[in-house]
Amino acid sequence: MDATALSEFGRRDWETDTDLEPVRFAMIGLGWWTREEAIPATEQSDRCETTVVVSGDHDKAEDVAEASERAETAITYDEFHDGAATDEYDAVYVATPNAKHLEFVVSAAEFGKAVLCEKPMEATPERARRIVEACEDEVPLMVAYRMHTEPAVRRARELVAEGAIGDPMLVHGSMSQDLLEIFSNPDQWRLDPDLSGPGASVMDLGIYPLNTARFVLDADRVGVSALARSEGEAFSNVPDEVATFEVRFDDGTLAACSASQHANRSSHLKVVGTDGEVSIEPAFFDRQNRKFELEVGGTRAELDYEQVDQMLEEFDYFAHQIRTDREIHPDGRHGLADIEAMHAVYESAERGSVVSVSGDD
Repeated sequence: MDATALSEFGRRDWETDTDLEPVRFAMIGLGWWTREEAIPATEQSDRCETTVVVSGDHDKAEDVAEASERAETAITYDEFHDGAATDEYDAVYVATPNAKHLEFVVSAAEFGKAVLCEKPMEATPERARRIVEACEDEVPLMVAYRMHTEPAVRRARELVAEGAIGDPMLVHGSMSQDLLEIFSNPDQWRLDPDLSGPGASVMDLGIYPLNTARFVLDADRVGVSALARSEGEAFSNVPDEVATFEVRFDDGTLAACSASQHANRSSHLKVVGTDGEVSIEPAFFDRQNRKFELEVGGTRAELDYEQVDQMLEEFDYFAHQIRTDREIHPDGRHGLADIEAMHAVYESAERGSVVSVSGDD
């Protein structure tokens, strides 16, 4: 094994300029993820700052603004759509339930504001396509796949591209958590198809191994097959308390993925090639110490590296690309491709057969 294979593990290979004006964000949707992950990331950043917070509840918005370091303006959803405070932010971060993304992206695009939209980009391919159309040729749009800016994942992508493990053959990826341990009340949006999309586990968790495999392989999905079941009372409205699915990529690689909202917290990603393998575990949860391993020709090396705040990396990348007027990836068409694939997963589980996936990325 080449000794430089791991020593070249670098941070922020995308960074070209460090002296940039910060991007001012309006945070739309003030759930726990925005309050505890997104806003603190901008407060740590030299590239970003939260200046406006937006909620359906004005009192909640006021409370969040008061608790933040820089946000001075709190507005409601209706006020946002009416164009309030547009001179106080440069970009929006949309973190509402999936089926509510479209309306905020459309308004932001009309105001000429750059968009960082949480994944999955929307609940259906049709609505995701409308997001792409609203932003394309109008404003920058990035889908918030934080794995794309996680240094361990970026290094895995480089190693695969360099042929370090030979030709990729298989990907194994999984993500699971106990949703009801996190949120004791089952009456929440991830278990509501009208808000989440067709299911809970694949839409919320399965998207991680699916999309990260796409990114690491630099390949696209062409077919899926899936199995899913729901037996718990809390999961009666969704088909995927637990799900497994296979993805066939256009380079011939096969991926075996699994996801569950009712299992022990766990995640991993492994790419197996003709000459070796690269793996990350745990892979997908933020603020965990990741183990990065590369095995080639029977020799295994494990890397200890500086852990990063994935949300900080994501926000800083987005701001950097905007301020330097560089191409943003993952863009809206990339996000649309995942929505199409996940809907195919649910269709396959229902039909019990392989489903082809088409559409441009």
